[in-house]
Amino acid sequence: MENNLLPLELKDVSYSYEPDAAPAVSHVSLTIAPGSFVAVLGHNGCGKSTLAKLMNALFLPTEGQVLVCGMDTATEEKVWNIRRHAGMVFQNPDNQIVANVVREDVAFGLENLGVPQAEMEKRIDAALAAVHMTDFADRAPHLLSGGQKQRVAIAGVLAMEPELLIMDEATAMLDPAGRADVLETVRQLNREKGITVLWITHFMEEAAQADRIVVMDKGSISMDGTPREVFSQVEKVKSLGLDVPPMAEMAMELRQGGLPLSNDILNVGDMLKELKQCLSKSSI
Repeated sequence: MENNLLPLELKDVSYSYEPDAAPAVSHVSLTIAPGSFVAVLGHNGCGKSTLAKLMNALFLPTEGQVLVCGMDTATEEKVWNIRRHAGMVFQNPDNQIVANVVREDVAFGLENLGVPQAEMEKRIDAALAAVHMTDFADRAPHLLSGGQKQRVAIAGVLAMEPELLIMDEATAMLDPAGRADVLETVRQLNREKGITVLWITHFMEEAAQADRIVVMDKGSISMDGTPREVFSQVEKVKSLGLDVPPMAEMAMELRQGGLPLSNDILNVGDMLKELKQCLSKSSI
C-alpha cells in the first residue's frame, strides 16, 4: 500500500437489501487510519455486519463509495486484490476452514493467489507463528478448540499479508478464555506488525481495549471517539441498547451518590487510582 493511501475510507455509504426496504446502512462516512485498532459496536440489527461486508466487497454500496487501500470496491476487476488487502475473519471459524490439515488450510488463499511454493512455505510458517499455532500445523482442524480454530482462520488471512484485518464478531462463539486469547493475538499483530484492525463486537470489554470506538445505531454512526470518550457517556450508550464496562457504570453511580470521580474511568486500575485520590483529599 502506498503511504498516502488509507486502509479504508467510506464516503456517504448506504446499503439496502431490497429496493424498497429501509437501508441497513445509511449515509455512513468513515475513515480508518493506518495501524489503528478500531472497534465497531452496536446492538443486533444496527448494521455493523452489513458494514463489514461492504468493506470487503462482499456487498456493493447502494449509494456512496467504499475505498480499500485506494481501490473502489465497485471496480469488479479489483475485487480479488481488495480482499487480499482487506482480510476478513467471520464469527464461525468452521465456515472459513476448508482443508483437513491446518497447514493446508493456511495455504488455500496463497494457492489462489499463485504464490510460488518457496514463498508460500515462508508465509505459512510466519502466519502460524504469529497466532501461536506452529505446533498444530499438521493437526486436523476439527480436533481443535473454538479459539484454536479461530486462530487458524486468522492465520489463513495473515498469510495473504493484508494491510487491514476485519474481525466480524470473531469471538462471539468462543468462551471467555477463547475470546481473550484471540483478542490478545490480534492486538499483538496490530502492535508488532502494524496491521490495521477493524474489530466488530458486542463485548464492551473488548471494545474498551481499542484505540477508537464507532457505535452504530439504525444503520448510522451514532458515536465515535476513544473508549474513554464513548464510555464516559454512560446514559447515551445505554439508550442505544448497549452496556458499558462495569467500572464505568459503577463510577457513574458513585458520582450520583456524591463522590467526585472523573468521567473517564474504564477499568479497576482507573477506579483504584480515583478512589485513592478521593481518600487522600478527604483526609487533608
